[in-house]
Parts: sequence; structure tokens; C-alpha cells
Amino acid sequence: MSGRSKILVLIALLGFIAGIIADLTAEYVFPKLLEIFPEILKVRFILSGLVGAVLAIILTVIWAYATSKEV
Repeated sequence: MSGRSKILVLIALLGFIAGIIADLTAEYVFPKLLEIFPEILKVRFILSGLVGAVLAIILTVIWAYATSKEV
């Protein structure tokens, strides 16, 4: 498999894993957070933004470590 194909498969796999994490977060973590922080976190877009930011950071770190260190 060529280098670009490997990267494409890796990105697709990471996206799949991120989707699973987002679904589990929406089902189990969001309700618990709403009990702890009822007023601020009732605005759904704030929670979605926080989860999106965390996932973006995680995916970027994984990508940075997965790529070669050659410049």
C-alpha cells in the first residue's frame, strides 16, 4: 500500500474511533456532567464544543506521533 493510502486508512480509522468516543460521551458522560454543572452545561453547543476540542487535540497528538520525524 502506498504512503498516501496508509495515511487515508489511518485517518478513517481515527475518525471511526472518534465517532465511537463521541457517541459514548453523549450517552454516558453528558448526563453526569449535567448533574454536576447544571446551569452552564445545559447549553448543548458548549458540551459539543468541548468534546470537539478534546477530540481534535487527541487526534492531532496521535497524528504527530504516527508520522515520521524526517523533515
